[in-house]
Amino acid sequence: MTTPPSRTPGAVSPEPAAAAPRGPARAPLIRVRHELRAVHALLHRDLLRLSAQPTHTALMLIQPVLYLFILGGGLAALIPHSSLGVGYQTFLFPGILMMTVQAPAIMVGIRLITDRQSGYLRELLMAPVNRSTLLLGSCAGGTAVSTIQGAVLLGLSGAVGLPYDPLLLVLLLAGMVMTSFTITALSLALAVGLDRPEVFHTLLGLVMMPLLFLSGGFFPLQSLPGWANALAVANPLAHGVELLRGCIELRAPDRAGAGMEWFGRQPSLLVEGALLLAVGATALLWAARRFSRPA
Repeated sequence: MTTPPSRTPGAVSPEPAAAAPRGPARAPLIRVRHELRAVHALLHRDLLRLSAQPTHTALMLIQPVLYLFILGGGLAALIPHSSLGVGYQTFLFPGILMMTVQAPAIMVGIRLITDRQSGYLRELLMAPVNRSTLLLGSCAGGTAVSTIQGAVLLGLSGAVGLPYDPLLLVLLLAGMVMTSFTITALSLALAVGLDRPEVFHTLLGLVMMPLLFLSGGFFPLQSLPGWANALAVANPLAHGVELLRGCIELRAPDRAGAGMEWFGRQPSLLVEGALLLAVGATALLWAARRFSRPA
């Protein structure tokens, strides 16, 4: 028979080791991991779609390349260098990057509507995750695809007079991530309340083209009338172009060209980035609020 160990009077017995949290204590952590797994699955789906459609991706890249070298090359002989501070193709490059990331970001909104029509969205809604998580996964996938396509055009930066500076390329890539996120969130906010892609295309024709031409990517905003310049200040695409142009100015000041001015001063790079993220986050939260309502 084993005798219990003797205790010294006044000694404190050692406390047992803390047990691992169980049940309700681990439930929030498991829930978060479950939601993140759903976001990852939707992101992976968009990346698989991108890799499975190389022809479609190449065709989407042809238009901005044609704008850069044909339109940009033709207008470079007509627009004097002194009016922009740089060559026209160099000035046009941030606008071309904006055009490149814009198209796949907008496709996310169209895909949301077609998924609703085909019944695929109904199957997604049966998953044991929040509806907002599904919208966040779609936004993450659209942001990633848009950034990847925009990164392809960074290889042409040397052809328009920009240096192949690694830090400059990283800054432009980060700027495209923020720009892609904002446009994707705006596309989802526009599409979440629609049920027909024809209506979405009509709205795009009415909204996106004026915003693109008021972005300052094709000509200096200072040449616009006062009322148009005021509209450009409220244009998220203009802030995306200015963010990319600000990245160029940070590493190659003589290659940036004229930018947008607020009350006679150009906003800083941090202000442009913060505004873009604020607009994107607001649009995504609003879309998630509407998407979370029961059908």
